[in-house]
Order: sequence, then C-alpha cells, then structure tokens
Amino acid sequence: MRERFKAQKPSSWQLRFHTQTAGSTLTAQQPENNVVRVTLQALSAVLGGTQSLHTNSMDEALWLPTEKSVRVALRTQQIIAHESGVADSIDPLAGSYLIEHLTDEIEKGALEYIAKIDEMGGAMQSIERGFMQNEIQNAAYAAQQAIERKEQVIVGVNQFNVDETLTLERLKVDTSIELGQREELKRLRESRNRESVERLRGRLVEAAKGTENLMPLFIECVENDVTLGEICNTLRSVWGEYVAEGF
Repeated sequence: MRERFKAQKPSSWQLRFHTQTAGSTLTAQQPENNVVRVTLQALSAVLGGTQSLHTNSMDEALWLPTEKSVRVALRTQQIIAHESGVADSIDPLAGSYLIEHLTDEIEKGALEYIAKIDEMGGAMQSIERGFMQNEIQNAAYAAQQAIERKEQVIVGVNQFNVDETLTLERLKVDTSIELGQREELKRLRESRNRESVERLRGRLVEAAKGTENLMPLFIECVENDVTLGEICNTLRSVWGEYVAEGF
C-alpha cells in the first residue's frame, strides 16, 4: 500500500485478514480425517497471524454440517487457542529461515501476477480476457492430475483406502422451518410501510446510476424492512448481471 499506492497513514499499511480453512481439501472418503486436515490448516493460520478464523466441519464434503461436526470445528479453534500455547507469542515462527524463504517466494509470485494483470489493463480487463478463469482452471486441472498420478497423496482417497460403511450422522432440515420463514416474510411485507420501501428502492436506483456511496443507503433500506432480495433485484435492474463471453 505504501509503495504501490503511496498510502500515507501507517494504519493503512497494515494487513488485517480473515482465514477460512480449505474446503477444497475435505474428502468424502474417511471424513473423520478432515478433523486433522482442518486442525493443521487452522494452526497454520494462527502461526501466520490471522485476526479471524473459520474452521470447516469434517462432513462438509458430504452435506451441510451437523451440530456435532460444527462443535468439533469450534473446539478445534479453542484447543489451539487455549491448550497449544501457540497464541502466547505474537510471532512464534519469527526468524525461521524456511518461513522467510517461502514468504519471499509467495511475494515474488504475487508480484509477477500483478505485473501480468497490469499489462492487460487491470483486473476487469484480465477477467474479460479469461485470464483469471483460465489460471484457476489450469491450476485445478494440474492438481487433479497430480492426485490421479499419486504424485500428491490424499489419505483415504488415492492411498490408504479402506472399505467402510459411512456411519456419520446426516443433517436433516425440518421443512417447517422454510414454511415458517415464508410466513414471517409474508407478515413483514404486509405490516411494513410500503411507501417508505418504494421510496428507498427508488433512491437506490438513482444512487446505483451514479457514484454515491451505497453502504449508508443499504443500511437505511434494511432498517426500514427492505429485504435483501429486493435490494439485489433493484441493483440488478440498473446494473444487470455479469455474463462471461466466450474466450
């Protein structure tokens, strides 16, 4: 921020970040193994200095997580925070040659990507040309090839397999919840001030056509019972929806 964008305030030079463990690494096979994967990923995030952390549940490769699996994910964070001792130091890996080397490699690769994107005219132009999409697709394809060739071992998937019957509890959603929400939404729309809703949606249309900061208007809309769907549909009426062209 200081070097590229010439930011003047030291607070704007700081990197505050949230980390979520990698859902793409979770496996439907031997799903209990995902507890270990998530633990290692969460520990890595803490060692890296994250300010906020989300841990995935072990059964997310199969279905929406159950209350029990969510609790295990939460306890994973709490054990790291209160039992491991890793949070007792601001930078427990400070001075590690390996970490410093890997950090330099990541920075080098990131700057190379930024330079490529700049040459294309920026992020929007690189998306329009399909550059970012292709990079993601190529990386995913290469990763899958490595798994298929067993160059990348995935425990329980391409090595250390077992024949097992899945015994995990499955999440069951009570359909009455949806019906209750529908009724609640109906009551909201019947009881709210319709003139206020229409006025705010009109203001939102005009603001979306210009350069006004929309966040205060979003807050006012929500405070006056304009639903999220109505806000999004109002914006779509002005901006439309992005449709990727062939590339």
